[in-house]
Amino acid sequence: MSLTPDDQIFWQFGCFKLNATIVWTWGVMLLLVIGARLITRRLSRDIHISRWQNMLEIIVLGILEQMKEVGLKKPQKYLGYIGTLFLFIVTANLCTIFPGYEPPTGSLSTTAALALSVFMAVPLFGIEKKGVVGYFKTFMEPTPIMLPFNIIAEFSRTLAMSVRLFGNIMSGSMILAILLTITPFIFPIVMTLLGLLTGMVQAYIFSILATVFIASAMQSAAN
Repeated sequence: MSLTPDDQIFWQFGCFKLNATIVWTWGVMLLLVIGARLITRRLSRDIHISRWQNMLEIIVLGILEQMKEVGLKKPQKYLGYIGTLFLFIVTANLCTIFPGYEPPTGSLSTTAALALSVFMAVPLFGIEKKGVVGYFKTFMEPTPIMLPFNIIAEFSRTLAMSVRLFGNIMSGSMILAILLTITPFIFPIVMTLLGLLTGMVQAYIFSILATVFIASAMQSAAN
C-alpha cells in the first residue's frame, strides 16, 4: 500500500522521476481542457441547450452565487481562478472510480502547490485593487506592531490549507486500502462512495477558503 502517489514511479532517468502525482495531475488538467473545449465549442442562447451546457451553467452560477454570499464583490472577475480550483479538486477526486488511479491531491506536493497558488493570488488581487503600498499597509492595521503577526498568519493559513486537503484525501485512501485487505468488497464500495463525497466537500471547502481570503484582501483594500 502506497501512502502517496509520489511513491509510484512510472519512469526515472538519473535524478529525474516521473511519478504518479505528475502523471495524474497532467491527466486531470488535460481532461479539464478537453472537456471545456468540447462543451463550449457549441454554446447556445436558445431555450433548448445541451445537457453538458446546462450542467456547466449550473456549476458556474453556483460558484458565482457562493462567492457573492461570501462577500466578494464583482465575483465574475475571480470566477476563472476560483472555478478552476474547484473543478480541478473535484475532478481529481472523482476520477478515483477508475482502477489504478490515485488522486494527485493525496500528495502533499500537490496540495501545497494549490495552497501556494492561493497564497500568491491573494496579494496579487489585493495589489491590483489598491496598489503595492496600499495593500501592504493593511498588514500594519490596526497598529504597526501587528506586522509580524499578520505575516505569520499569511504563511500559517497557507500551510493549514495544504495540510487540511492532503490529510483528508490521504486518510480516505488509506482507510479504503486497509478495508480492501481485511473485509469483503461491500465495505470498500461504501468507502469509495464516501470518498467521492469527501472529495466534493473538500473541493468546496478549499474554494470557499480561497474566496474568503481574496474577499478579505479586497475589503482591506477598499478601506
